[in-house]
This record gives sequence, structure tokens and C-alpha cells, in this order.
Amino acid sequence: MTLLGYWRSTAAWRVRLALALKGVTVDQQPVNLIDGAQRSADHLARNPQGLVPVLIDGDAVLTQSLAIIEYLDEQYPSPPLLPADAVGRALVRAAALTVAADVHPLGNLRVQQWLRREMGQDDAAVTRWLHQWMGDGLAALEAFAARHGGRFLYGDTPGLADIVLLPQLYNARRFGLPLGNVPRLIAIDAEVAAQPWAMAAHPDSQPDAR
Repeated sequence: MTLLGYWRSTAAWRVRLALALKGVTVDQQPVNLIDGAQRSADHLARNPQGLVPVLIDGDAVLTQSLAIIEYLDEQYPSPPLLPADAVGRALVRAAALTVAADVHPLGNLRVQQWLRREMGQDDAAVTRWLHQWMGDGLAALEAFAARHGGRFLYGDTPGLADIVLLPQLYNARRFGLPLGNVPRLIAIDAEVAAQPWAMAAHPDSQPDAR
């Protein structure tokens, strides 16, 4: 298997976390988002959206981080990333989608670039935009953790929800979002970040890290 990604892409980081938690090794092929490599003809042939990650497994070319992660969970079922019961699976997927569907798409690199280029927004306005949507999403996850959390975001076993949370909190800190109102998430983040598999997937540990 080959994973095409970028060291600081939160979506690619999610896939690396899933692979590391499961102990699955892949070849990594960096796609430099800053240099525009995601818009090359070769990359667009793999993913017409021009995004990362892309997972290539034999003849399968897979995109969208959560779809890739669920594929990996089916191919490598131990340890599982979703609870055994249907309600638990729905809750964990909802937590993951809070970030992957409602927060991350509003703040990724292409959105920031568009806000600057097409809307004429300066750095302060873009940061305000990011803070708004990240803050809303993390507040919702803090409430989720109050209902369902333990050592991790859902109970005491790491899984899909934690894989999505960790990169988002990294982004929140990177863009200076105050986090005093999400103490449960901060504690869970520290628990996840201390795991050896999480350390291996961290952006600073990647071959294309800058």
C-alpha cells in the first residue's frame, strides 16, 4: 500500500493514525500542498478533487480520509476503530463527522487561500473565520466527551473519534484558538498523544516535515 499525503494535512494525519494504531506499514509518497503538487496531472488522475490523502492498495485508489479509515478497519479489524454495538458506532461516527464534515472543510488550505485571494481577507479575518468554526466544533465535542468520554473520546478505548480529534486540536493550537473551555478534550488529547502509535504518526515524524 502507498499513502499519498502531506505532513501537516490533518486528513492525511488521520489515516496515518489509523495505520499506526493497527500496526500497518505503508509506503509514503509526499504531495507538497504548498508547492501545488496536488494540482499536478498525475495527482488529479488519482483524485480529481486535488486533495490528500490518497491510499493506493493494489488496483484500488481510495480518497476521503474517513472512507479510507473504514476501509482499513475492515481490512485490518484488530484493534477495531469502532464499537461493537450499533449505537456506539453511530455515536463515534457522529463525533468524527463533527470535525471531518463540519469543521475541517471550512478551514483547510484551499479555503484559506480562497478567502485571501477571492474575498480579499487579511490574516486577522482568516484567523477569525477559523476560530469561529473550530470553536463551535470543539465545544460540541466537549459536550460529547462529557456524555460518552473516559480516557478517550468514547469510553476507555482509542478509536475513530480520537483519530479525528488529535489533528484538529493541533490545528486549533497552531492558529491560536483559546482552549480553556474544552478541558475534557485537552485531557483526552494528552492521553492520545502519549501513545507510541500516535507519536509515530505525528507531523514532525514524517519524512516531508519542514
